[in-house]
Amino acid sequence: MFKGIEGQRVPNVTFKTRRDHEWVDLSSDDVFAGKSVVVFSLPGAFTPTCSSSHVPRYNQLQPCFKANGIDEVICVSVNDAFVMDEWRRSQKVDRVTFLPDGNGDFTDGMGLLVGKEDLGFGKRSWRYSMLVRDGVVEKMFIEPDQPGDPFVASDADTMLAYINPNAERPHDVTVFSRSGCPFCARAKGLLRDAGIEFEELVLNRDYTDRTLRAVADATSYPQVFIDGQLIGGSDDLESWLAAGKSRAA
Repeated sequence: MFKGIEGQRVPNVTFKTRRDHEWVDLSSDDVFAGKSVVVFSLPGAFTPTCSSSHVPRYNQLQPCFKANGIDEVICVSVNDAFVMDEWRRSQKVDRVTFLPDGNGDFTDGMGLLVGKEDLGFGKRSWRYSMLVRDGVVEKMFIEPDQPGDPFVASDADTMLAYINPNAERPHDVTVFSRSGCPFCARAKGLLRDAGIEFEELVLNRDYTDRTLRAVADATSYPQVFIDGQLIGGSDDLESWLAAGKSRAA
């Protein structure tokens, strides 16, 4: 069903974008010429899989792509510039470029424009990712031709593994904290000093003590989770960081 274009140049189109409240036309050369670019394309802004999984992981791994020679990570969707800009802001995405393909010209040229009329979407992009070097498609990961919205091939981890199977990935870190907690402040400082990004969940804003008891069987703060493992409080985190440094030495 989907042809893809590995080994060929990307379609020559004009992208209608917005910058500082002005229309800015970008050609395919403006986007791809002389650069190594990772592109991922998806059915639509604000849709569930796109917002919950596809975009956030590419945004998180963008520094890893950059460390492995990728100049830019781009999200393409058959949506207009206003929708794409609002979606980027709502997602709090600061590392991925959102590129509107409002008329579907680029997606059609890729052979991946599909009918989503059954959902009221009209024509949209099939979900895929690709590595483009100086305008030439080196590698594509196209989701299988199955009903619904399959998401098994075009994810950020698959693309990064293709570029460098041994690429280091960031830790996934969450800090359960409460306002005014000095131990919470210390834990966050330790993570920042170590250059480790984290998400913070604040008591009675993002969760209640019931949640903390449920996931950590604890009532003290903070509680730090790293890569699916409960580390504990700030002293436990300090020990974890020291152990990691000693293993790396």
